[in-house]
Amino acid sequence: GDARVRGQTGVVSERRGSYPFIDFRLLNNTTLSGEIGTKKKVKRLLSFQRYFHASRLLRGIVPQASLYLLDEDYLGQARHMLSKVGMWDFDIFLFDRLTNGNSLVTLLCHLFNVHGLIHHFQLDMVTLHRFFVMVQEDYHSQNPYHNAVHAADVTQAMHCYLREPKLASFLTPSDIMLGLLAAAAHDVDHPGVNQPFLIKTKHHLASLYQNVSVLENHHWRSTIGMLRESRLLAHLPKEVTQDIEQQLGSLILATDINRQNEFLIRLKSHLDNQDLRLEDAQDRHFMLQIALKCADICNPCRVWNLSKQWSERVCEEFYRQGDLEQKFELEISPLCNQQKDTVPSIQIGFMTYIVEPLFERWAQFTGNTPLSENMLTHLRRNKAKWRSLLHKQHSSSRSNDHSGQVTSSQEQTLNEEETP
Repeated sequence: GDARVRGQTGVVSERRGSYPFIDFRLLNNTTLSGEIGTKKKVKRLLSFQRYFHASRLLRGIVPQASLYLLDEDYLGQARHMLSKVGMWDFDIFLFDRLTNGNSLVTLLCHLFNVHGLIHHFQLDMVTLHRFFVMVQEDYHSQNPYHNAVHAADVTQAMHCYLREPKLASFLTPSDIMLGLLAAAAHDVDHPGVNQPFLIKTKHHLASLYQNVSVLENHHWRSTIGMLRESRLLAHLPKEVTQDIEQQLGSLILATDINRQNEFLIRLKSHLDNQDLRLEDAQDRHFMLQIALKCADICNPCRVWNLSKQWSERVCEEFYRQGDLEQKFELEISPLCNQQKDTVPSIQIGFMTYIVEPLFERWAQFTGNTPLSENMLTHLRRNKAKWRSLLHKQHSSSRSNDHSGQVTSSQEQTLNEEETP
């Protein structure tokens, strides 16, 4: 299987055969972990092919979504939820359960229909569905955070932002399709480790992209590979598809958190000078980049019960990386040390330095719409709750409890404080 995948040519080979990552299911295997003890062997793990998945796709055997195997009651509930897909309190975790783990495919099919994209671009429904399944399958379900449910959550948020009056009145069908596709595919094939990890383990992706936006470049190239493999846009003029591919890249690359200040400074300048002209395709594209950046990190702006789940998931992914680094005697990355970096402290820092500055500017752009005000209200309320938990953790530590975990009594107190 490995040789056959490597023998393929073109973008499909680049996406499927040459970009492998750590499979944490392997690393969590006690027998295997007992045999591995050197950095060299970490590198060998990093070079494993995801050969079974790749060869299956290259043979044209695309896994079909099992939505239709669900009980009719579940389908009915999922359809009911889709009727409220523009609501900010949309529960993507519940929706994923109701669709039997097919939240991304189901959501995309619905949104492409709602926005009239299927008719406008004359898309073949079977090909479209196959492409969406490819995207969903290319996410790693074993990742606590960077998985297909996160992609669906970001896509639902993007849908909400595309409906903001300040933006919606100027958007073309191309803008909407690009926004939804970029949201859905912005983290495809994410390995569950960050860029510094890839760099210090000398992963070939880091070398390929010269240590710059390594993961984002890979997500983009993987998306292009799937688009070409599916032939979803093959009926469109070549110059149109080339433009779509380039704009998808520009949008996905904007999600690199290392470019946060670059985008914030530019957004602040536009807002201060009041020189955004959304009739101009370039300015619309910039605001789509900002919208995607907001959608990607909107978890702290969700209602508490959803926001808290995302916070715990992303920190679990950080801690897994830290455990991996410790196991192989690598320096533990910032935020990845479970003994020092608690969930509340990580979240408070993230909200303060990354989320708040961006969403305050977004609210300024939208004109403080009900959605923007709602998001900022949740953000401030959630930050206060994490501060309360952090304070309780410190009090608990002084009482010789060094677990750093939220106790059941603290959780009960927090839930009692939650307002409807």
